[in-house]
Amino acid sequence: MICAYWDAGVCRSCSLISQPYATQVSGKDVQVRAALGERAADAQWLTPCLSAVGGFRNKAKMVVAGTMDEPTLGILDDHGHGVDLRECGLYPAAITDALPVLAQFITRARLEPYSVPDRRGELKHLLVTAASTGDLLLRFVMRSTEAHTRLVKHLPWLQDRLPHLRVATLNVLPEHRAVTEGEREIVLTAESTLAMPLGDLSLHLGPRSFFQTNTAVATDLYAQVREWIDSRAPSSLWDLYCGVGGFALHCLAATRAVVGVEVSEEAIVSAERSRAEALAAGMPGADGVTLIAADAGAWAMSQTQMPDAVIVNPPRRGVGAEFAAWLEGSGIETIVYSSCNPATLARDLAAMPSYRVEQGRLFDMFPHTGHMEVAVLLVRATP
Repeated sequence: MICAYWDAGVCRSCSLISQPYATQVSGKDVQVRAALGERAADAQWLTPCLSAVGGFRNKAKMVVAGTMDEPTLGILDDHGHGVDLRECGLYPAAITDALPVLAQFITRARLEPYSVPDRRGELKHLLVTAASTGDLLLRFVMRSTEAHTRLVKHLPWLQDRLPHLRVATLNVLPEHRAVTEGEREIVLTAESTLAMPLGDLSLHLGPRSFFQTNTAVATDLYAQVREWIDSRAPSSLWDLYCGVGGFALHCLAATRAVVGVEVSEEAIVSAERSRAEALAAGMPGADGVTLIAADAGAWAMSQTQMPDAVIVNPPRRGVGAEFAAWLEGSGIETIVYSSCNPATLARDLAAMPSYRVEQGRLFDMFPHTGHMEVAVLLVRATP
């Protein structure tokens, strides 16, 4: 992939971009197997799931800098000044076409970009998520609600120029710190969730919902996990760290009871909406899903009745020593572990010696970077 920003030395986010894509993927595949070591030596490793090399990122996190009349949308340089990246090739047309309009909106609504060196201004980030349909979710991350009235006043102008804009919010981040968003979210539109179609199912994303940044590869990941689960034919399944219900809703079956657990209440509300749509569409098993807002590990360890199978998709830190030890002693027959961090996956698997890695697969969610997603099918060894 050719990138003018990389060639000019103004952005170094895609650290592997100078490598041929096949070389990137093979290197990641080797890295994953090396990280898991002997635990995965006898596993069947499936062909890596590839991504498009450009236009694959469904979410843009644009730092806003410059001035109201000449804003930059992109990143900050070493001095805290804006570097405009609105033509970045990682984003689909739905996002890149929207960014110039959003720059005009900043000027029109008189939104003062936040200056990190001077610690003044209001607008810190624009967070834009695009569905495969072209529909958009837009979040204005601002230091306060000072511009709330102007956002509402000028929003019709923006919706007229971005007819696929479905959700817009004002996120409040008052602190001067290196984070992307704050805790408070004010919805500015009639809709509060963005529908993300994935095959026969749509997942609804709230403004603060987690979703994989590569929709096409995420679709393949869900399909692979569903294939693994169906091959084991469990009558009961837990999807822990379920987010907006991706794995739970993809693993529906007429005779299967599915429980999804996620600490984010907003994500569970979104998952409930997707479940209701699946039920209305007559999808088999949609009436057998229970969705719970709770800490996934704590909830699981408080249960007395074990399921036949569990899917875990934890944050980068992994499931941790306590929960891994509990899984080891649980007696559960099948575990599918989806991880974005091979190091913590390897650590957790080391604490679960009763499970063998039957199959594994690399999912290249993040081309041109060293990041990767890997999923493994774990089967409890026969005593």
